[in-house]
Amino acid sequence: MDLPGRPGRPSPAAARERAADAPDVFDPRLYAEGLPHERYRLLRDHHPVSWQDEPEILGWPAGPGFWAVTRHTDVVRVLRDHRTYSSRLGATQIRDPDPADLPFLRRTMLNQDPPEHGRLRRTVARAFTPARVDAFAARVRERARTLLRAARDGAEAGAADLVRTVTDEYALLNLTDLLGVPAADRGLLLEWTVRIIGYQDPEDAPAPRLGPDGKPLNPRSPALLGEMFAYARELAAHKRAHPGDDVMTALALAGLAEAELEMFFFLLTVAGNDTVRSAAPGGLLALARDPGAYAGLAAGRVPVERAVEELLRVHPPVLSFRRTAAVDTELAGQPVRAGDKVVVFHASANHDERVFTAPGRLDLGRDPNPHVSFGDGPHVCLGAHFARLQLRVLHEEWRALMPAPELAGDPRRLVSNFINGITRLPLRVSGPGR
Repeated sequence: MDLPGRPGRPSPAAARERAADAPDVFDPRLYAEGLPHERYRLLRDHHPVSWQDEPEILGWPAGPGFWAVTRHTDVVRVLRDHRTYSSRLGATQIRDPDPADLPFLRRTMLNQDPPEHGRLRRTVARAFTPARVDAFAARVRERARTLLRAARDGAEAGAADLVRTVTDEYALLNLTDLLGVPAADRGLLLEWTVRIIGYQDPEDAPAPRLGPDGKPLNPRSPALLGEMFAYARELAAHKRAHPGDDVMTALALAGLAEAELEMFFFLLTVAGNDTVRSAAPGGLLALARDPGAYAGLAAGRVPVERAVEELLRVHPPVLSFRRTAAVDTELAGQPVRAGDKVVVFHASANHDERVFTAPGRLDLGRDPNPHVSFGDGPHVCLGAHFARLQLRVLHEEWRALMPAPELAGDPRRLVSNFINGITRLPLRVSGPGR
């Protein structure tokens, strides 16, 4: 890997400190049990920039370790300072990519730094305008009504898995409408998303393909994205011949290089789908666990827009993002060397007592609410407006059509230290609305 400075290894003293009393927040299996808030709190209070080991887990190879950043102020500092904390040097996943894949990964704006990042972001921003997004509001609302009614009317014993019956379809179909993906092809996007996002979860994702060494291949590697890229090229050619008022038409006509267009399709398909696919059931789960908070929302005492921000705070779609130190620096008093991996933890920052009063309490009227669930700095989520629209409409329609959310069984969480996913959410769906 062409990183500056020395490999990302801590000093012996830092390694001993980690082993002695700084809890692990790397193991993806932790997150299947729920967010490790007590571990986050210990890190924020005593080790705000803590060295974390990367052992081999679930067949995925070991890594050199990284710095976990858990306080809100430090997370924002890292996300805003692209000169010190680079997205380009080692890409943005905790796990190191194959060095041979880095040039490929840098084609997407997620893995670029300004000023290169700005050119591509401006291109997609022109396609992903708030006006274009808002034009889909009526269609989004009708879809929410249709899916919720179907879940309610088709429920067995008054309960349904909302992930299977509502939120997966809701996120996918809204995104494919915006992109302009033909209805017959929409299942492909969900299949690709599950493969790429759920790869750490043996139950959620298909069995990984193995490399010559017997280790799983990274699902984001070019070797495993050929099918998606071929589809992107085919769809772009179709849009040039048959333009529509959709994002893929705008991108197909934007003069992008073929590789850039492929990576935009990858980013919009995966990130655009999974943001709402994770946040929607996460918000419903939070409300099911706090009937008093939901009662205030149902009675109209809390604006839905503000409630959505609080639900995003307590259930951020993304758990962590990586940067790589471009220079020797210091963060929260901890020396960080050029080449070290620096990983911000959004869910920890969103519960930092230094910023949020009573962060463990679901306060749907919380204001201000400076959560970092959509990131910060130059890489702040480009699709945040569309995500907020979908979440607001879903909660408005739930309030109008459905009973108070109540668990009808145990939810299942995704095994992942990257995506804060819910893969099963059984809720009561029969009974009077409101």
